[in-house]
Amino acid sequence: MPRIVAVADSDSYVKWAAALLGTLPPEAGAALLIVETRGTVSAAQQKAALHGSGLDDEHIRRVEYSQLADVLRSAAPDAVLLAARGPVVRVLARAVAELDPRPVLVTGLPGISIPATTAALIHRTQCDLFILHSHAEVHSFTELARFRQMSQRFALARLPFLAKSSDADAAPTADRTDLVFASQAIVPRERADRLRVVQMLVRAAQANPERRVVLKERAVKGELQTHRQKEALPDLLARVGPVPPNLVVSTAPMSRALETAEGLVTVSSTAALEAVARGIPIIALDTFGVSPEMINPVFVGSGLFGSEEDVVARRFRRPTDEWLRSTYFHAPSDDNWVRQIADLVALRRAGSLPIKPARVRRGGAVRDAWERKLALGHHDRTVSGIAVVAVGIPLRVVVRLVRRATVPFRAPAAH
Repeated sequence: MPRIVAVADSDSYVKWAAALLGTLPPEAGAALLIVETRGTVSAAQQKAALHGSGLDDEHIRRVEYSQLADVLRSAAPDAVLLAARGPVVRVLARAVAELDPRPVLVTGLPGISIPATTAALIHRTQCDLFILHSHAEVHSFTELARFRQMSQRFALARLPFLAKSSDADAAPTADRTDLVFASQAIVPRERADRLRVVQMLVRAAQANPERRVVLKERAVKGELQTHRQKEALPDLLARVGPVPPNLVVSTAPMSRALETAEGLVTVSSTAALEAVARGIPIIALDTFGVSPEMINPVFVGSGLFGSEEDVVARRFRRPTDEWLRSTYFHAPSDDNWVRQIADLVALRRAGSLPIKPARVRRGGAVRDAWERKLALGHHDRTVSGIAVVAVGIPLRVVVRLVRRATVPFRAPAAH
């Protein structure tokens, strides 16, 4: 069994990486490194993200970016799972690729990844294997890579937190009466739309005063998330006037929030899949349309779409069997990510691991440091990184501006 070490930073990626590692047998010697970036989880977020993963403190360590290469060199993994936003993966892959011998580089996305995006591919081109979570995602990304003439190898793994729970039929009981709304940082994006969500939750609480409405947040105020949030729903909630006492805000792990859920409401959160796996009915809110911007075309054909009035009335839905089979609930035997990693590790041990050509980049060390600044914030302790942080802009931009300023203006020739 190959030894796998994951490197993650933000809340959703820490949760995904830990849960994925937790599905491996003990002989994999799996470990999780949480690297310090501008979006690294807080201690509270880390605890919530690791809940139920099976990983304990012995397998987890926080490291600075400047320590990463030495820590990995000491751990000597066969494969490194880079679990972070695209720009961070781009930076981490460059650092890990300098190890000798280079470990197999694996990456992936932590939730719903349809539609496939070019940006997701470009930032991860240096990785040997890209993990996705449904046949539809693998097909979508394969077609996109072919269209963009990009070389990438994809693997299938069931979302690790979708294990079937014992409560296959989550009918309402005395302990299971909550309407849980899974908040997202960027969906919907506009302030007016986010205010509309808050007003819907207030109405839902007022309609059933004996039952709780839980606004499930992924971070408390001041904590960072994978995606930057401008209009936090709890802040908007505080501005709409008196809040019903049965409308509460929670940052508990989603798995815990679902333990008392009658149903879950979301625009497009992966939490919908967690709920489906536990037999909890859903409303995929279609108030803001169905589009790639809402990250919800994946629910087309599921039977889960519903309106604000459906939410207030708690008219939850269950997905169709056909949709379940075609999306994230494929047979476990279809998963091939461990096998593909093992194949790549075998090539590595034989000295035959393919060398992925780097994208042509200009700017050298300064360009690299600028990309680290954007991805890591002030956690880059290299000399070039400190210089770029101090200057604030890439040196190549300064040179270009100086050249433009010193080149005399030449009027166009008369015709």
